[in-house]
Amino acid sequence: MAELSLAGDFPETTEAEWLALVEKFLKGMPFEKLQTRTYDGNLIEPLYQPAQGKEPIAGRHPRSPWGVMQRIDLPDAEAANKQVMDDLFNGAPGLQLVFQGSVGDYGYALKADKAALEAALKDVLLDKGVALELDLSPSAKDAADIIADMVSASEMKPETVDIRFGFDPLGALSVHGAMPGSWSDLAPHFAGKIKFLAEKGFKGPFAVADGRPVHAAGGSEGQELAFALSVAVAYLRALEEAGLSLDEARKMIFFRLAADQNQFLTIAKFRAVRRLWARIEEACGLDPEPVHVTAETAWRMMTKRDPYGNIVRTTIACAGAAIGGADTISVLPYTAALGNPRDHARRVARNTQLILTEESNLHQVSDPSAGSGALEAFTDDLCRSAWALFQEIDKSGGAYEALKAGIVQKHVAATRAERDQNVAKRKEAMIGTSDFPDLDEDKVEVDPARPMKPVSNPDIDPLVRYRLAEPYEALRDASDEALETTGKRPAIFLATIGKPADFVARVTFARSFFSAGGIAPILPEKPITTESGEPQTFTIEDTVKDFKDSGLKLICLCSSDKVYAEKAAEAAKALKDAGASFIYLAGKPKEGRDEMQSAGVDDFIFMGCDTLAVLQDAQQKLSVGS
Repeated sequence: MAELSLAGDFPETTEAEWLALVEKFLKGMPFEKLQTRTYDGNLIEPLYQPAQGKEPIAGRHPRSPWGVMQRIDLPDAEAANKQVMDDLFNGAPGLQLVFQGSVGDYGYALKADKAALEAALKDVLLDKGVALELDLSPSAKDAADIIADMVSASEMKPETVDIRFGFDPLGALSVHGAMPGSWSDLAPHFAGKIKFLAEKGFKGPFAVADGRPVHAAGGSEGQELAFALSVAVAYLRALEEAGLSLDEARKMIFFRLAADQNQFLTIAKFRAVRRLWARIEEACGLDPEPVHVTAETAWRMMTKRDPYGNIVRTTIACAGAAIGGADTISVLPYTAALGNPRDHARRVARNTQLILTEESNLHQVSDPSAGSGALEAFTDDLCRSAWALFQEIDKSGGAYEALKAGIVQKHVAATRAERDQNVAKRKEAMIGTSDFPDLDEDKVEVDPARPMKPVSNPDIDPLVRYRLAEPYEALRDASDEALETTGKRPAIFLATIGKPADFVARVTFARSFFSAGGIAPILPEKPITTESGEPQTFTIEDTVKDFKDSGLKLICLCSSDKVYAEKAAEAAKALKDAGASFIYLAGKPKEGRDEMQSAGVDDFIFMGCDTLAVLQDAQQKLSVGS
């Protein structure tokens, strides 16, 4: 059979030729327009050469699929057991037990008492290939002992079960803001518990370095890695001080990271954590060995509005973690932000992973990113960023002292502030929430979540979890309440001038813009073509009449820059005379702005403006929620 050469029929090109074409396309704009930066400040180029001399990063066993971990977080033990059996019999070989008060508790979680755990794990054969991963909390500290005792009391041998116990006192401190004593006091108890379980025959790993608190609080990929690395080193030191060798201690630690919809950075992050940990191992005089890395799709990207969009987000995130080399992955159900997910959402979460393994075969290539110019560069940049912050944390005395001093919180807060600005300006978009929302979407049924109490009297500033969509959801909630109490939503009139070709693009933009704030965009119901099929021309007189008929007070002018230059000022004055209380103009015209504003245009909406501030102000003008 003849060999096929990909792109063999195309002439070779050089980077210089590509740059020449780019320069022509940019028409005098600087090349930097094509470059972007991550929240870690790392530059993303528009084009990368293949990376030379890069070896695959050792991780999962070659051609082995990652472990599908299904969250078991139902507060009712019998319901939890039913879910356990459904998951195990339908393709999920692993269970992530989420306990109340844990980092992964989103308002629905297991109770950590003996009766509940025995009921939840009834008929589960832990020595027959079922993996358990515990998401523990200070209030659920006994769950590990209860499960260990259940194993010991059965015919199962501890060494035959696959349990990642998930002790993480420093992660709990970061989210709860308190721990019962200092780390120097607690470290011996932490290490002693792990030694006790290991002596009983359990293989572990036992302690988790969890990056989710940083990610869920708005931190960057580099900050998440630095925090997880510093926590892992703290646990490594505690275990060594308890008498374990470094080789024994490192095998008792695993990592848990968030995977989000930024697929390339997610891939790079999961590759980077292995490189970073290998560097720690080398510094300890050890030959690096692959560490277990587990992933959970990110909480902060989940939305309440258009929850089906979460299926796309979690699929992208899961694929990123899988390609990046995660050993096990847990996918949040698409209704997680709304409340306790029901069967369909949990089934979709499970089947997302099964499709990616059994149909997409993402596991068949070991480290498929190796040699990719872009992904190797992203990985290298992340390693440098994370290592620099890790060194800062380590110099402060380690993870505990850095949390006490607010070093971690300071870095995360700065990134969150930048991220919030990008969310407000829709530079970080959420389809179905900030972009292309549907005000008439159907409700999705969930079971109510347990109210999450804010941290009270913390010893340190906690890393507060949030979702990016929350400020837009608050506006939509206010709109829904207005609809319920008054029978109608807050609304704005879209005033169209010119022919459809002049205003359709701006109407589409304005519809999405105001709908994101729960403000219904109203257009006159009239044909856009004449009886002869010609495009209809919408005059200022027509628009003023339609506006008066609407009974509304807020207006958004929609047309082309050319029409604005000729008629926007006249239209604004006529609409103000007709009773408009506030006029927005969709676009950012370069000419005539002063004249438009003098005539009555109050504000301009455009890509990159502070959408959230405009929408909040518009709701106030419409007396929504007041």
